[in-house]
Amino acid sequence: MANTTAPPCLVPMKATSNGAFQNENPLDFALPLLIIQIILVVSFSRLLSFALRPLRQPRVIAEIIGGILLGPSAMGRNQKFLDIVFPKKSMTVLDTLANIGLLYFLFLVGLELDLRAIRRTGKNALVIAVAGISLPFILGIGTSFVLRSTINKGVSNMVFLVFMGVALSITAFPVLARILAELKLLTTDVGRIAMSAAAVNDVVAWILLALAIALSGSDSSPLVSIWVLLCGTAFVVFSIFVLKPILSVMARRSPDGEPVKEIYICITLSLVLAAGFITDIIGIHALFGAFVVGIIIPKDGPFAGVLIEKIEDLVSGIFLPLYFASSGLKTNVATIKGAQSWGLLVLVIFNACAGKIVGTVGLAMLFKIPFIEALSLGVLMNTKGLVELIVLNIGKDRKVLTDQSFAILVLMALFTTFITTPIVMAVYKPARKGTTYKHRRIQRKDLDTELRVLACFHSTRNIPTLINLIESSRGTRKKRQLCVYAMHLMELSERSSAISMIHKARKNGLPFWNKKPGDQAQMVIAFEAYQQLRSVVIRPMTAISPLNSIHEDICTSAERKRAALIIIPFHKHQRIDGAMESLGHSFHLVNQRVLRHAPCSVGILVDRGLGGTTQVVASEVSYSVVVPFFGGQDDREALAYGMRMAEHPGIKLTVLSFTTKPETAPNPSRADAAAESEKDKEIFSELVSLKQNNESVKREEITVGIKEDIIGALRSMSSSALFLVGRTSPAMPLSERSTDCPELGHVGSYLASSDFSTTSSILVIQQYDPSINDMAKPVDDVKEGSDGAESGSV
Repeated sequence: MANTTAPPCLVPMKATSNGAFQNENPLDFALPLLIIQIILVVSFSRLLSFALRPLRQPRVIAEIIGGILLGPSAMGRNQKFLDIVFPKKSMTVLDTLANIGLLYFLFLVGLELDLRAIRRTGKNALVIAVAGISLPFILGIGTSFVLRSTINKGVSNMVFLVFMGVALSITAFPVLARILAELKLLTTDVGRIAMSAAAVNDVVAWILLALAIALSGSDSSPLVSIWVLLCGTAFVVFSIFVLKPILSVMARRSPDGEPVKEIYICITLSLVLAAGFITDIIGIHALFGAFVVGIIIPKDGPFAGVLIEKIEDLVSGIFLPLYFASSGLKTNVATIKGAQSWGLLVLVIFNACAGKIVGTVGLAMLFKIPFIEALSLGVLMNTKGLVELIVLNIGKDRKVLTDQSFAILVLMALFTTFITTPIVMAVYKPARKGTTYKHRRIQRKDLDTELRVLACFHSTRNIPTLINLIESSRGTRKKRQLCVYAMHLMELSERSSAISMIHKARKNGLPFWNKKPGDQAQMVIAFEAYQQLRSVVIRPMTAISPLNSIHEDICTSAERKRAALIIIPFHKHQRIDGAMESLGHSFHLVNQRVLRHAPCSVGILVDRGLGGTTQVVASEVSYSVVVPFFGGQDDREALAYGMRMAEHPGIKLTVLSFTTKPETAPNPSRADAAAESEKDKEIFSELVSLKQNNESVKREEITVGIKEDIIGALRSMSSSALFLVGRTSPAMPLSERSTDCPELGHVGSYLASSDFSTTSSILVIQQYDPSINDMAKPVDDVKEGSDGAESGSV
């Protein structure tokens, strides 16, 4: 009997170790090794994302590059590093965890895709989407013949042909939305068509991919592929007619304003796994089951939003980088060597770009879209991303792609996505020029004109004070109306829920209207209810942008809506103990940028609960408003606003008119002093006229020599509900410490300190000055051109 030796096999890893004190290396065990891998991958990808931020690249680029650098292309060239951190025996656990995350990510993508929106897609977008798929698919087929005869021999021609067609024709819907949002092009004509076409492209690409996977089975019999496709179709039909009604019942039983039951969340997330299991049994891929469940979930109501909130951070923050690392460990750029390989890489990139761009541009110009817009549309449609990597990984796992062809296609996806942002920024610059208007200040000669205010808020915390401030400002004259644009400021993050909110945008790359009742965020319901008051028009808006550019949305919206005043919340809020707590330095910088670029006057609101924590009705308004007046244009603007508020029967206005003793008065140039003094006298003459007809208006003249005199006068009014303060006066600091909030000025900074009051709200006002304001022209200082159509009349 012959002696036979069994082939060596890898010993399976145990889950946990007994610890280093038991002479065991934790990296020899599955759980501690997985923890190290997660920490390394997430940290590395975030660092790369931070480094690429100046280039305005989406995070997916950093994650793809990070995966490649951790693999055999760079750091993985050191075999010792691979053996310690990514040993072969650990890859099954890493891949399994990454694919579970991917399963739920595809579920989120399905949640974002609203088939009703695709059905409503215009003819232009539909034809452009078909062109954007057809030509690159044909070029992909041609490319497949070249690759199959050189570096991808021995693969079924039909299967490889379909995989290459899908790889070159796909458009990454979530990545495209991110790029459009970053460039503020989301709802320009180009952005609208691109998003509609990408949604259609996504659905078609998944159908083609399902076909490719069905054809790539190891069994050579064509009957197997037919059975796979038939069973896949049956699963989709089952999902629509059986699963969808179940999910609809759970969605209907989750009304607005009530928490979604935990059992509904559990059932839905379990259905995602079950659907993935069924499609894996069929032989398509577990991802398709999760994607289908995401698509059939009702998009109305809070149910879909709660599901997104429950899983998106864990999936996008932890699991997805693992998938990129897993892909990177399979990508070896070193396999691309020699003239032939590099020539094939250039050919694949050229065909991918030419197919998308030429096909899209050609059809777009047939619809009379200008060439620059058509070119931008073609470049945007060429965006690849995670879905592309999924296609390539499935192709590699099914032995359709070799290591070399896989590396070439990964680099193609990376290159085409990387060039999208810089090319679009270079060629497409939609005009942001607003309409010319003259009432950019509260102070004006024609007092019967409408006052337009853009009131911004971050959260529900600011809403009661804003509404009470609006009520106090509405005036009483019949012609003197008040129109308020209530803008909810939201930070654009990498979270998919932010992207899904952006899909509702209708304005020109700027804040959008909430037109349908079902679309309205809870935060604007209070404004909608308040709108019933006469003489006030409230228009709720939402702006979603990165904090470093959200000031552009604020300023450009103010320009478009011809606002006279922008009200922005102070970057600190008051805690229960009375101390002021910062929301973060980014919010601080937003206010400073708005002050620099605003096309009109600006008010920074320090909110201490004007009128209490709830909205008060008109008959209950009873406030004491104080205007400290030192002179200068900002003080005149604050006084003009105070005089308007004094028309409300519930408002008592006190003007503290400060004059400086001769021996302590500053000595400015005589011409400036005379001009400013003359303007101060003009507004005081208006105050006198108002005072004659209004007993609630009071003026106190106070002569001061040192700052203690000013402090004493202000402290005597510390019980007042609201202070209206000019930003730039007086010259002397009122506090021993230097202020960290120069945007409030000396008086505003003192009044906003906890030492002064914990009950008085402050509105620090800066009057619009075209001689020093950067926003006398458009924010982006671009050439004039045609704007995207603006929906909704003012």
